[in-house]
Amino acid sequence: MSEAPPSLRVDKWLWHARFFKTRALCSALIKGGNLRLNESRIAKPSATVKPGDMLSFPQAKQARVVKVLGIGIRRGPAAEAQLLYQDLSPPVSQNSIPRNPRFEGKGRPTKKDRRAMRPFANDSLE
Repeated sequence: MSEAPPSLRVDKWLWHARFFKTRALCSALIKGGNLRLNESRIAKPSATVKPGDMLSFPQAKQARVVKVLGIGIRRGPAAEAQLLYQDLSPPVSQNSIPRNPRFEGKGRPTKKDRRAMRPFANDSLE
């Protein structure tokens, strides 16, 4: 008899691979229609994944594309979770990351500078 290839629910696999903190967050992403399994949109967390499948989904402000390499049996440490997938996401450029605002190139404004920016702030309260 031939043994069926191992498979796992997609919400559970995303949780095992540590892409999301809870299975509820995984399910919400899937039910929202934001997950693609092998280029087809899925809407049920009960869909199964197996090694070789491709998943694409948004995470934070980045689009993630991963290839399933293995099926985990538990939600272990991060080093173990990284063995379950290959990340094929496009690299994030440094230009797309917002920088901290600067005050005339000197960092944060001082209390004196903030007062100078709003000279009539206390007059409007009277």
